[in-house]
Amino acid sequence: MSALPERPAPEPLHGAPLALLTIAIGVATFMEVLDITIVNVSVPHIAGSLGVSPQEGTWAISSYSLASAIMQPLSGWIGKRFGEVRTFCVSALLFVLMSMLCGVATSMPMLVFSRLLQGAGSGPMVSLSLSLLLNNYPHAKKGIALALWSMTVVVAPIFGPILGGWITDNYSWPWIFFINAPIGILAVVFAWVLLRHRESQIVKSPIDVVGLMLLIVGVGCLQFMLDNGNDKDWFASPLIIVLGIVALVCLTFFVAWELTDRYPVVDFSLFRSRNFLIGVLAMSFGFFGFFGLSILFPLWLQIVVGYTATWAGLAAAPVGILAFFLSPVVGRNLQRLELRSVVTFAFVVFASLSWWIASFPMDASFWQFVLPRLLMGIGVPCFFIPLNQVILSGLKPDQIASASGLSNFFRTLAGSLSTAVIVTLWQHRGDFHHAVLAEHLNAANQATTAYVDGLSALGGSQRAWSMIENTLGQQALTLAVNDAAILCAILFLVMIPVVWFARPPFGNVAGPGGH
Repeated sequence: MSALPERPAPEPLHGAPLALLTIAIGVATFMEVLDITIVNVSVPHIAGSLGVSPQEGTWAISSYSLASAIMQPLSGWIGKRFGEVRTFCVSALLFVLMSMLCGVATSMPMLVFSRLLQGAGSGPMVSLSLSLLLNNYPHAKKGIALALWSMTVVVAPIFGPILGGWITDNYSWPWIFFINAPIGILAVVFAWVLLRHRESQIVKSPIDVVGLMLLIVGVGCLQFMLDNGNDKDWFASPLIIVLGIVALVCLTFFVAWELTDRYPVVDFSLFRSRNFLIGVLAMSFGFFGFFGLSILFPLWLQIVVGYTATWAGLAAAPVGILAFFLSPVVGRNLQRLELRSVVTFAFVVFASLSWWIASFPMDASFWQFVLPRLLMGIGVPCFFIPLNQVILSGLKPDQIASASGLSNFFRTLAGSLSTAVIVTLWQHRGDFHHAVLAEHLNAANQATTAYVDGLSALGGSQRAWSMIENTLGQQALTLAVNDAAILCAILFLVMIPVVWFARPPFGNVAGPGGH
């Protein structure tokens, strides 16, 4: 292994340069995270335009998340090998170029190929964005940097479906990719101008080819399985079984290989830090519940309650409002707070509001749906910002990129698992509740007989039973949403004692770093 001669860390940025850097990295991060969900609502339009089925259209989502998931844990190694500033700028530029190629795609294979490369470019961006912010902010203001970054990562996926639906409805689906160009180019220009003389220490180490191949195959198979398992009835499908076995074998060997290899591509030694381990566990399981509700809530509003995609998005989006205003407050006071108490408060807020959502009937008003999502925004900054501080506490500046990449990978994996598990649970519990409710629909039940007779008088017996079946299905899926929300509430409460295994002090994120 060879490295450039040691040099003192550059002085932190102040004033206008710091503000410009924050904006540049903030919009780049927002753009990348936004692209995870902005495509979701546009899949039917994309599939129709390219002449494929909606199921094939979901490859536009799967290919991006697959490549991004593979690249995230590699971010630290790539940043050390080529320099964090250079890697960030090249990643952002690749993301922009591939976004343009996605927009002009004339076939599904062309779009999938472009989304793969777009995801590959996006992977290091988020992880390195946090490292660049922390290593260039004054030490006293690093809590603010962490708050701004956390707020961006959390809020962007929520606004993705709203923005994607609006653009698709009012313009056309290619514009969900074209809007990345001006934002990304400005971010690259500002970041390069401000940071090109502040490059991180470069460490030239051999490429761990075996570890890299095991990571690509293992994570690729796992992500593909999670993205497509629900459509293929999970382990009833031979393909899903094969993918699961390959993922398990490759990832098991990958962890064993990386722990013994001299130049690992993923630094698993970070898990020797108690705070990193506890923080990643709490973040992953907490995000599992939070993201699961964020996915299921608008899905239920569209399929059962009858909302359009736009209105369902508007009902779910208020979670970002209070988070937007409270994040700087939490970040500014981070050094004064007992972080475990703050995270505990967040879990209590999430659990209480999940329990509230579990009581909702399908005929609740729009504002009844909005209020718990709005109040959930109180817990968002109290969850993400302190946990990121716990994860990074005590680490050296040159470990931040690796730690951020690894924790982001587990957060992304938790989101994928959450989508797969919560949606499958919703469907299975819907079938269960449908069967239980249907048991009471028989000729011996006077209420059923009276209801059928009343409907039959309006439109015939066949139509009456059709209406009953429709109502039964809606009620069953509503009860299933209640079950999923209760499960998430329990998960949040279970995580509270886990957080208290973290060990203070938490105030030395990235260390002074010579600042």
